[in-house]
Amino acid sequence: MLSKIKKLIPLKIFRRLQPVYHFLVGYLAACYYRFPSRQLLIIGVTGTTGKTSTVYFLSRLLSASGYKAGYTSTAQFNDGNKEWLNDKKMTMPGRFFLQRTLRRMLKNGCRAAIIETTSQGIEQFRHRFINYDFLIFTNLYPEHIEAHGNFENYKQAKGKLFAHLANCRSKYLDEEKRVVLKPSGLRKTELVKIKKSLIVNGDDEHAPYFLSFPAERKCVYTLDADLNTLSLASADGSEVVPRPEFFVYEPFFSEADGSDFQLASQRYHLPILGSYNVFNAVAALTASLSLGIQPVAAAAALAEIKVLAGKMEKIEAGQDFAVLIDYAFEPQALSALYQNLDFLPHRRLLHILGSTGGGRDRSRRPILGKMAGEKAAVVIVTNEDPYDEDPQIIIEQVAAGAEDAGKKLGRDLYKLSDRREAFRLAFRLAEPGDLVLITGKGAEQYICGPRETKTAWDDRVVAREELVSSCV
Repeated sequence: MLSKIKKLIPLKIFRRLQPVYHFLVGYLAACYYRFPSRQLLIIGVTGTTGKTSTVYFLSRLLSASGYKAGYTSTAQFNDGNKEWLNDKKMTMPGRFFLQRTLRRMLKNGCRAAIIETTSQGIEQFRHRFINYDFLIFTNLYPEHIEAHGNFENYKQAKGKLFAHLANCRSKYLDEEKRVVLKPSGLRKTELVKIKKSLIVNGDDEHAPYFLSFPAERKCVYTLDADLNTLSLASADGSEVVPRPEFFVYEPFFSEADGSDFQLASQRYHLPILGSYNVFNAVAALTASLSLGIQPVAAAAALAEIKVLAGKMEKIEAGQDFAVLIDYAFEPQALSALYQNLDFLPHRRLLHILGSTGGGRDRSRRPILGKMAGEKAAVVIVTNEDPYDEDPQIIIEQVAAGAEDAGKKLGRDLYKLSDRREAFRLAFRLAEPGDLVLITGKGAEQYICGPRETKTAWDDRVVAREELVSSCV
């Protein structure tokens, strides 16, 4: 209904009314579902990368420790009773979907909800009328610049979420970790007040900015053991108050079966490859430890975590080479992914990639192609999510970067607009011991084309189908 009304309004008028529209829709959604976030422990996770993994890890840590948790993320949704792939093609879903899901979590006995909160979602007031308790900041670097105009606008969009925390109502937990609404003065003494908290990556250069926002408790997770002796200053030079609590972690080693590290004198094993996943796990652990979850219990829960859909996910169909699917779609995430491939024994790397259309960060296209050209023995550039752009132009822009890195068309560089054909070619070219890496979409369920069209698609399903066909 709302989308139909929106289409009736002339575009120029709608653009001027957008802030009011988004605010009112958010309020109506919260009213209709009776403000469910007021009765849940709400944790928001924001940053450029690492959000989805942090959400997933934290949900497992909380649920294993008495805080039954639901969540919404780029990869999956969980309402406390069931878990399903995100088929919305958006990280932070629409306000009515989000409020309805929070209401379902409450109905299904959840004590906590974790919301992956994006800058674009914040700009559209999707965070408003959600009573947050914890905010986790993972990192910040240039991304979605076209959508925000410049990097400063992007950072400030994230900052609006942290400013919002100061306006969120206080909550209290009973002995069964349920939120108690409006407890009396005497009753309050029997309950645990949830301190409005910030959990911030201290190794990110923008940490002081996010720590400068008001909160009852501030926690910093870091690799730098000397950081906890410093007095952090915000952008205006004032000292960050209250003084943050520091959670320093020490990595031990990473192997094909996961990583070992230490945090607050407790040793942990994460059975998922990737040093960046360790950092995401530390973010989740910092939040859980701040809630009073015991380190030994947290370590046991972390050791049981399985791979997240579309995140360094291996596809096995009896082939004699490895196939790995990952969501990485921008340079810094791809660089981190490449670093971790060294832990997977392989001969050659064959990389299938593309880049998103719709005006999204055009500048990264040749950069991605060049990175693939320098790292992979064979580069196959294909369609990803063209939206309203010509997919062939996007492919040419990515391929140009690979050519700059020395790749030659028809020898070790291929351009295929049909993504399935790209899979077939890679599997045909792969030799025993090789690694085929497929990036850009992870577990997404659609390819998005012009005029808001969506074609059903899942990289993991298609890869398995083509592997089975090639083995027959």
